[in-house]
Amino acid sequence: MFDKLYVALIHYPILKKDGSIVSTAVTNFDVHDISRTCKTYNVKNYFLVTNLPAQRKIVEKVLDYWLNGYGGEFNPNRKEALEIFRIKNYLEDVIEEIEKNEGERPKVVFTSAKARNNVVSFEELKNMINNSDHPFLILFGTGWGMPEEIREISDYDLEPIRANGEFNHLSVRSAVAITLDRLIGEIV
Repeated sequence: MFDKLYVALIHYPILKKDGSIVSTAVTNFDVHDISRTCKTYNVKNYFLVTNLPAQRKIVEKVLDYWLNGYGGEFNPNRKEALEIFRIKNYLEDVIEEIEKNEGERPKVVFTSAKARNNVVSFEELKNMINNSDHPFLILFGTGWGMPEEIREISDYDLEPIRANGEFNHLSVRSAVAITLDRLIGEIV
């Protein structure tokens, strides 16, 4: 069922408002909030992708505090959630680790808040994941979204999250939670 589901938050390569490629800054919330959501929905691993050594160092300090320091004693739930967290330099490293663990390349799912053609619905993707033995990796972008080069290597392009209004600018943490709830919901 959903025992081969993975999530990755991409901080590089990411689009800047002008369309150029940049690395975005990692926030503390990117680490523990998304880990908690992923753990709640039984995601196997949550990967954060950043190519910047200084950003990785910050993340490692956060992890050390929650996994080995006082934070883990103070809040064991957060420690448990962070046990599924992994940090990688590049998306290729994520795919390689999943392939090594699962014995096959994951089906990669591209997400975006922008309207696009040829998307799969949440219901279609839910059925695919539920009826497949393949691992799935759902990608979420930061900044102004992921570049076309990532979309091109993806197997599926998930429909954007829509509400009943004109405004559509969710935080990535909210997008991860809504996406996982729509795909998994009470099935966990």
